[in-house]
Amino acid sequence: MIGKATLLCVDDNEQALQIRKLVFESAGYRVLAANDCATAMQLFSLSAVDLVICDQFLQGSTGTELAAAMKKLKPEVPIAIISGLVDAPEGMEHADLFICKGEAPVVWLKKLSDLLQQSRRQAPQP
Repeated sequence: MIGKATLLCVDDNEQALQIRKLVFESAGYRVLAANDCATAMQLFSLSAVDLVICDQFLQGSTGTELAAAMKKLKPEVPIAIISGLVDAPEGMEHADLFICKGEAPVVWLKKLSDLLQQSRRQAPQP
C-alpha cells in the first residue's frame, strides 16, 4: 500500500461493519464507516476517500445503486462491492471490483490494495 489510504466502508449490519473496519485498520487503512446510504453519501461527498467498499444488500437499496450515485459525484474513486453472493450482482458496471464474503480477509486486502495501486497509477498527476 502506498501511503495511508482512506476507505469508506458501508454496511447496514453494524457487527459486520465493525469487524471489517477492524480488519482494514489493522492493515493500515484509515476507515470511515457508514451503516446507511445517506450517511455514506454524506461522508463520500465531504471526505477525501480513496476507495469505497460496500455491501451489496443494504436497507432499502443495493451497493450497486449506491455505487452508481457515488460515481456521478467522483467517478475516479474506485468502488468494491462485497456480497455473500458467489457471482457478481447486476449493476456491477458502476463498481470496479466484486468481493465474495466467502473469501478470506487476506484475499480482500490483496484485491483492495491492487485496486488502489491501479487507481493511483491512472490518476492524473498534478
